[in-house]
Amino acid sequence: MPTRNTSSGDPARSLALLWRTQEPVSRRSKPDLSVDRIVATASEMADVDGLGALSMRKVAERLGVGTMSLYTYVPGKGELVDLMLDAAYADMYADEERPEGWRARLSAVARANWWLFLRHPWMLQTPRGRLLGPHFLAKYEYELSAVEGLGLTDMEMDSTVGLVNSYAEGAAAQAVAGGESQRTSGMTDGQWWRSHGPILATFMRDGDYPIASRVGTSVGVERGTVYSPEREFDFGLERVLDGVQVLVDSRMAS
Repeated sequence: MPTRNTSSGDPARSLALLWRTQEPVSRRSKPDLSVDRIVATASEMADVDGLGALSMRKVAERLGVGTMSLYTYVPGKGELVDLMLDAAYADMYADEERPEGWRARLSAVARANWWLFLRHPWMLQTPRGRLLGPHFLAKYEYELSAVEGLGLTDMEMDSTVGLVNSYAEGAAAQAVAGGESQRTSGMTDGQWWRSHGPILATFMRDGDYPIASRVGTSVGVERGTVYSPEREFDFGLERVLDGVQVLVDSRMAS
């Protein structure tokens, strides 16, 4: 199991809330207020503005209640983030038609995680994995089943799933960062290179960086100076799966 630190929430309180062992009774003034509604609202806000802009006060304002009302349900922002993380895993594979073959299954796992981080980029801003909620465990169970029966040891199964998930997370982080650069600059990749490429060329002498110049030119011609995160994700994923293929083949041959 992953052992990275989680958010700053109190583990005992977070676990009780994750497994809903201490669901408080709604106050009469706001009978529709609940842990699930608070988490859903906070997640929607974080999707737009990130975790840094999230606060209990702002969530309360969005819900139309006093800040103290939230503390009846969730002790603080740390515990709230723990709940948001687990909720994000819910239904990740609910509509997933299980592919045939381990390679297609792992590919589906990688893509599901890739899209999860693109939908909820705030998840990239906080460590995850130590507090095991029901949705995280359901996700982990499904992903392990992708490599069940291949002759891998339990440790190898865990590491293989971790490798695929880590690749998806890293690729998503790069895609999110690229999107942020485009938003802050107001320019697409193509626009940026058309504007700044000639400036860069004035600093380079003929013969400098010959390999980089050749490859960069080839890539620019093929892509039209447009970077495609999904294309890069697809290429890298195939190379990751090639590596897993070597391990699986070695186990099946032994």
